[in-house]
Amino acid sequence: MSYRYDSRAYRATFDANFNYLAGFWRNVRRFGDRPALIDPGLTGERRSWSYAELGDEVTRLAQGLADRGVQPGDVVTFQLYNCAEFAQLYLAVEQVGAIASPINFRFSPGETAHVLDDSRPVIFVYDASLSEQVGTAIELADHRPGTLIAVGGEPGIDGAERYEELASETGFDTPHPTTAWDETLRLYTSGTTGMPKGVSLNNAAEVLSAHDVIMHFPLAPQDKTLNMTPWFHRGGISSAGPQPVFYVGAASVILKHFDADAVLDLVQSEGLTYLIGAPTNLALLAAAQEAKPRDLSTLRGIVTMGAPLERAACLRYQSVLTPRIFNGYGTTEAFWNTFLRPADLPDHAGTAGQACTDDDVRVVSVYEDRPAEPDDLVAKDGATTGEVIMRSLKSGYAYVNKPDEQQAKFRDGWLYSGDLGTWDASEFVTIVGRKDDMIISGGENVHPVQVEEVLNEHPTVTDAIVIGLPDERWGEIVVAYVQTNDHELTATELDKHCLASPMLADFKRPRRYRFVDDLPRTATGKKMHYVIRQRLSDAAEVDQLQVP
Repeated sequence: MSYRYDSRAYRATFDANFNYLAGFWRNVRRFGDRPALIDPGLTGERRSWSYAELGDEVTRLAQGLADRGVQPGDVVTFQLYNCAEFAQLYLAVEQVGAIASPINFRFSPGETAHVLDDSRPVIFVYDASLSEQVGTAIELADHRPGTLIAVGGEPGIDGAERYEELASETGFDTPHPTTAWDETLRLYTSGTTGMPKGVSLNNAAEVLSAHDVIMHFPLAPQDKTLNMTPWFHRGGISSAGPQPVFYVGAASVILKHFDADAVLDLVQSEGLTYLIGAPTNLALLAAAQEAKPRDLSTLRGIVTMGAPLERAACLRYQSVLTPRIFNGYGTTEAFWNTFLRPADLPDHAGTAGQACTDDDVRVVSVYEDRPAEPDDLVAKDGATTGEVIMRSLKSGYAYVNKPDEQQAKFRDGWLYSGDLGTWDASEFVTIVGRKDDMIISGGENVHPVQVEEVLNEHPTVTDAIVIGLPDERWGEIVVAYVQTNDHELTATELDKHCLASPMLADFKRPRRYRFVDDLPRTATGKKMHYVIRQRLSDAAEVDQLQVP
């Protein structure tokens, strides 16, 4: 007897099963009575959903979306804090075959307007507390979504609905068939000029991201996780946020606003097994635990990402919080690509770890006039600096409506991160800075160009250079060196100017100012941010900065 491989049957089975929602629905069947989503009631009544209850809510919301005209391939944008509605929408949008696009609730109205015009969503869902900013964004945008829906209160915008009106009495019970290659998730990250750019992620990337977390923690159905960072980030939704948790059958505990004492109390009361957050979160957790110790024995680990984790801080967190400290390094485009595990400590504390199981990571040479080829490697001596590039099955490999940026960032299957680092003989990577001047404050990207443009709109500002100043709590704070023709101009006045701008999110505005007669420039007139950065290595220069 002979056998013949049936490739068509395999591809059909692959497409039917290798998609994110198939994993969720398997868990509805397997773990129907077990908790999937828990709102601990820090700001109201405690609520929880079993997998069966969450599945029922998802089908009714999906039908409500379909009733409002959402078709396969449409975009549904939501600007929400971490909440039950976020998780439910994420699943319901994919149930109808549409593209879920959660965006930063800290975006300025101008940035939100840019997203509306860029993705042209059919439905826009927003937190009711953001109604004023959302209303301004809609006025600024050329595209107005056909349906506006407010979560958590009165809509505040004419014609908008309340979220409670969205779910249908009947359910959209059969998921729209999607393949591994269909776009299902769109996240927005900073562009080269500071305006957000859409990162297109397909079904396969979602599944593989979930597998990555399940494999590296490891994450199991018995786990109960809490992500301390916003879910609209790749590190929020994909790192023990809704994506991997619902795929493996674990429970996700909601935290709307970070508070260190509240998180530690929840570890003790809920029996949390994993916490995920930025290094700033861990610093505040450690201080709160030292001030008032809690029983953290249920923790199987704390995972940090979004910024480098310094060696001394890493060792402190092991001592104060849990010996199982992990650090993931990566990008919105490709999730994390290196991982530092507890077994790597203390010897490799301060590094970003080694490449993840399915990923290739290299450190290549840096040239002023061109990117290096992927095989143009720097020495593995732990000292020679190069650009970190990565190749990952979890990567989106596409920007929405940004072909030039896409071509510049992705080359021959490799993602050029713009981060500078070193690596050693065992390929442990250490991040030392960036090729460009991006500032990372509290885990959020701040592009200097965007802040400088807003400052330059002030009538007496000639020009400005914006850089990041190292800060113990936030990682970096935004500092502006300002050239002005008005010697009476104050930091307070410029702070008010930034607050009034619809184009600048609050967290991006400068926290320190220095007024100067001239800004350092190259012979061709390009501003030299690195010169200002070098100046600020001097404590006496830092003392000259003005606080608004």
